[in-house]
Amino acid sequence: MDIFALTIEQALEGYRAKKFTAVDVVKTCLENVRKYNKEYNVLLTVRDEDELIKEAKSVDYSKPLAGIPVVLKDLFSTNLLRTTGGAKIIDTYVPRYDATVVRKLKESGAIIIGKANEDAWGHGSSGENSDFGPTRNAYNKNHVAGGSSSGSGVAVALGMCLFGTGTDTGGSIRMPAAYNNLVGLKPTYGRVSRYGILAMASSLDTIGHVTKTVGDNALVLSITAGKDPLDATTDTQPVARASFKRSDLKGLKIGVSPEYLAIGKQATPGMDEKLEAVTETALKELEKLGATIVTVNLPNTQPALATYYVLVPSEISSNLGRYDGVRFGHTRETFGGEAKRRMMIGTYALSSGYYDAYYKTGQKVRTLVRTDFTKAFESVDAIFAPVSPYPAPKIGDFSQDPLAVYLSDIYTVPINLAGVAALGLPAGFIGDLPVGIQLIGPQWSEERLYEIGFAYEQETQWYKRKPNIEGSHPSEAHGYI
Repeated sequence: MDIFALTIEQALEGYRAKKFTAVDVVKTCLENVRKYNKEYNVLLTVRDEDELIKEAKSVDYSKPLAGIPVVLKDLFSTNLLRTTGGAKIIDTYVPRYDATVVRKLKESGAIIIGKANEDAWGHGSSGENSDFGPTRNAYNKNHVAGGSSSGSGVAVALGMCLFGTGTDTGGSIRMPAAYNNLVGLKPTYGRVSRYGILAMASSLDTIGHVTKTVGDNALVLSITAGKDPLDATTDTQPVARASFKRSDLKGLKIGVSPEYLAIGKQATPGMDEKLEAVTETALKELEKLGATIVTVNLPNTQPALATYYVLVPSEISSNLGRYDGVRFGHTRETFGGEAKRRMMIGTYALSSGYYDAYYKTGQKVRTLVRTDFTKAFESVDAIFAPVSPYPAPKIGDFSQDPLAVYLSDIYTVPINLAGVAALGLPAGFIGDLPVGIQLIGPQWSEERLYEIGFAYEQETQWYKRKPNIEGSHPSEAHGYI
């Protein structure tokens, strides 16, 4: 069994044909956990092997995700299973309930292998801000994995599971998907319940996942999405499963914003020329499939990043105020450097005399960003953009320069400010490093994005290129964290 190439759909088909069992798949995933977990720093908690095998043996194969191994980002509350949020301040916290998404996945038959490493509290786009050390890129372990859902992406790429859950507040699913050659969904705000997820910035947090293929991604969303009485922000919009009948994109209009390209060139260290070429090739592939490329204007892209880094720290300051060492874990001195930085920025922005100048003004700009996207979608079906201005940096390259790390989010944060949907797709390689693109759609347009993404995926088939891990030494990378 080639677990690195096996998709959810193929696994379910294999179960039905009795080619292999859930036990076989779970054992293979656990074997890869033993081989690569320490070397790549992927999982913070791994469930007991005997317990997992017992669960796999009792799988009800009539369920939609029966016997499918999943790794959960460690922001997801899991009943009687340690949940750290990548932060040592709560490294002994064991919830007594499941997040709504976790409950739905369990009910669908999915098997939880463990909890994934991440930037602490979701604060980061590289995976380097974890209090437990950085996760390493599946395709080159000297480079970052992307964040904040770093471990979830690498776990899928290294065959530790068949899909991973994540959260996306400003690119935290799309970035690790791009850096690890995966499909990553940032759903419409309110599409998936946030109940039971450790909050970062509550008005921007979205709950999604990473998979190997578009079809797998659509299947998982059909299970996790929907109205939840425990989350008042969820919506009653129906969740239609994408049909994937389109083999071309004739009749569809895809927008390209010159503001996105311009702001990418202004970033530090600036948009990578090779990545720009890969992005242009991806756009030509969409055009070759029949899509009409249309220029759209998103004039408030430039202030969107600054706005994001006013609003998000403000909400972080509020959300992390509860971790005082009385009800949870350790004292506040245990917070990592990035968490402290964001809390101080947020507290300042919300303080008397500065609230109107920063937070209130930021909310006004956010409205303008949302309006930009609403107007653009009046003339196009989706908008095309890169995910990052450059391939995955080497670990440590930007760790001493928070501004450079923040600027890596330039293509992703406007989508969260607007509350719309985005689907990250593999788009090729620069050397041995994967890079990605994203398709952005209006609210509740996930089905359309999947159909476009599927046509592109079938044309390019980048998902078939797997990590070259021959250089890894299992004898030096054994054991669970």
